[in-house]
Amino acid sequence: MAAVHDVIIVGGGGAGLRAAIAIAEADPSLNIAVVSKVYPMRSHTVSAEGGAAAVAGDDDSFDEHAYDTVSGSDWLCDQDAVEAFVLEARREMLQLEHWGCPWSRRPDGRIAVRAFGGMKKKRTWFAADKTGFHLLHTLFQTALSYSELVRYDEWFVTKLLVDDGCVRGVVAIELATGRIETLLANSVIICTGGCGRVFPFTTNASIKTGDGMALAYRAGAALKDMEFVQYHPTGLPFTGILITEATRAEGGWLLNKDGYRYLQDYDLGTPTPEPVLRSMELGPRDRLSQAFVHELDKGRTIDTPAGPIVHLDLRHLGADVINTKLPFVRELCTNYQNIDPVHELIPVRPVVHYMMGGVHTDINGATGLPGLFAAGEAACVSINGANRLGSNSLPELLVFGARAGAAAAEFARSAGSSRRSSAAEAQGRDEQRRLERELAGRQERGPDRVADIRVEMQETMEAGAGIYRDAQSMQTAASKLAELRERFSCAVIDDHSRTFNTDLTTSLELAGMLDVAECIVASALRREESRGAHQRTDFPKRDDALYLAHSVVHLDGDVPRVTYQPVTITRWPPAERVYGR
Repeated sequence: MAAVHDVIIVGGGGAGLRAAIAIAEADPSLNIAVVSKVYPMRSHTVSAEGGAAAVAGDDDSFDEHAYDTVSGSDWLCDQDAVEAFVLEARREMLQLEHWGCPWSRRPDGRIAVRAFGGMKKKRTWFAADKTGFHLLHTLFQTALSYSELVRYDEWFVTKLLVDDGCVRGVVAIELATGRIETLLANSVIICTGGCGRVFPFTTNASIKTGDGMALAYRAGAALKDMEFVQYHPTGLPFTGILITEATRAEGGWLLNKDGYRYLQDYDLGTPTPEPVLRSMELGPRDRLSQAFVHELDKGRTIDTPAGPIVHLDLRHLGADVINTKLPFVRELCTNYQNIDPVHELIPVRPVVHYMMGGVHTDINGATGLPGLFAAGEAACVSINGANRLGSNSLPELLVFGARAGAAAAEFARSAGSSRRSSAAEAQGRDEQRRLERELAGRQERGPDRVADIRVEMQETMEAGAGIYRDAQSMQTAASKLAELRERFSCAVIDDHSRTFNTDLTTSLELAGMLDVAECIVASALRREESRGAHQRTDFPKRDDALYLAHSVVHLDGDVPRVTYQPVTITRWPPAERVYGR
């Protein structure tokens, strides 16, 4: 007998927990299930370091936050969503304060804020450099107070169930036992985070494999703006571990092999030389990552066994600043790079960090598939457009997690008690039989292993759809991905046990990653312009006449089909994107 809930949330990180709290607050009678493939406190939200943006001081305004976000997005965001976001972000941050989040303070007791890239005012709230850790702890502790919330920790969702065009539940496998269950509900919210693991070098944890995006895509929902992949300019070589933008907010410098602050050679839009030297390290992430590539082409980076790097210099900040405001950075550098940033330079390079694209939703998290909602990095509402500003992602998951939760609760209430669906239960049995066959071992076994195909996919994405792209590189990538999908259909799974079968889990993840990778490449190939994080050497200019629009990709048979829909512009018409004015 299938388990029945009112709302199922797939993903137990920041967006998922905020959605769960919003549902419980909206209607305590609703039964909520949170299904997460890791224990919630191991969700990737915990690794966010630098801070969360919201208007805090009298010298700032909602309009200024909105304009910075619109400009930073290269005018590809939906401005109605941005306006709602900046208004609600501060309320969400204060709510976290009331729930116990230990924000860093000024000497007078007020909330401390720091500068962040692309923001003209200091509006990034922080908890030292462990902001995500404290935010997620706060949400998790708050969620524990709601008895109507049922958790399925370490369960992996493999399928969305759709009956008569409406999502009616999920199928999930318990990782500890291999038990496969059908979970029915009136509404489902996807909160599974991003898909950085489709690339080889990323700040993302190994769990960020785009599961929710792939689930929605296969079920018939659209993905939006998938071509926009953000590289963070400062990741540790080899591991990809993030060195937060807060290091540059506190005054860190980026130096090339000659010890030169090379960003002053690149156009970040600042009007005079002196402000350039003060603020250039806080340019938008896309432009800083692109500048690294130009330094590489000029032979001004440093070769290492982990690839080319530049240096991040914090030494002039001093031990007191680093220990007070950047203690986690010092810990990461000591443990993973065997250096002390108080006395030594930090080697860094651009790393894949965030997906601007995701499941296509409206301003309340609803997708085009009734009963299905999405929030957080898995979703595209869109406030980020072609480039996300640092510190907007944490308040985004709060604002739109809460909105999606409230909307999903209302949808579940309107559906009444009709949570059972014979068609959905039949689909669940079919999915259970498919997974049982996977556990038993495929009959058609090819020579390839899942891990080898995954590595080839990641290398293909970096070569074909990295910081700079062109038609030839992306067409080569598309052909290679089609070949990898064919080989994957016969890939070897050696482990047929049921207890924590990571061989099966990685195979299921790779199936979704191949879907997501194909959507990224198809969307990037179709957009013949350069905008934000999407930089084409064969189309170097932004083209508002043809491409001031969101790419929307549906599964058409077995291949992605890309169309476009207009960007919502409310108050700020497209203009030249500059930083520092």
